[in-house]
Amino acid sequence: MTRQLSLLMVFGFLFLVLVDSMAQPTVKIRKADLRKDILVRTDSGNMLLRLNDSTPLHRDNFIRLVRSDYYKGIGFHRVISRFMIQAGDEKTKPNADTSSLMKPYTLPAEIRPELYHRKGVLAAARMGDDVNPQKNSSGVQFYIVQGRVYNDVSLDSVETHRLKGRKLPESHRSKYKTAGGAPHLDQNYTIFGELVSGYDVLDKIANTKTSGRQGGDKPLTDIRIQEMKMVRRKK
Repeated sequence: MTRQLSLLMVFGFLFLVLVDSMAQPTVKIRKADLRKDILVRTDSGNMLLRLNDSTPLHRDNFIRLVRSDYYKGIGFHRVISRFMIQAGDEKTKPNADTSSLMKPYTLPAEIRPELYHRKGVLAAARMGDDVNPQKNSSGVQFYIVQGRVYNDVSLDSVETHRLKGRKLPESHRSKYKTAGGAPHLDQNYTIFGELVSGYDVLDKIANTKTSGRQGGDKPLTDIRIQEMKMVRRKK
């Protein structure tokens, strides 16, 4: 198992037990919310996310978190250039009160074959297969893929050694060879959205200096989510 995949799979130290969905925010989803995008204001600039209607459990959960201001002040706690940026750990908030943190919870996987890890997709982090064979998602932690550009030889290698012989659709391969991504994660994590804009901000965060593998790939300078909010979708 490579460093990158193992970093996404080993989340036991971040949420130690699986509990039911009762820990979720109770904010009611409005019909208007389903027609909006999500503005993510960070210390490095703004990104705009669009959630996917084919993953309604993850979509609605994320909307509830956004509308309850859960992500306000949370930092990107793991950043790996040419791979992904990750956030959602409530303990990264300034002066976090550990006695009042939201209880960890999971969501059933909503893995769709048509959704793949091209650059800019939004996906849910999770615990590894050894303790989570159902591939249930963390209710709060997410990552946005930066990835890298592949060629046919490197994609063939991913198919053989990482996807256990499963072939990538040609349309997916084409995107991995142009925009890039992280194909070795395909069909293992729930993708539930994508960037509409802010790819430059994604790159800026992903390419920031970090503590490196031994230090948990933590940015040397805090990069926080100032706020997330629902905004009118532009056609």
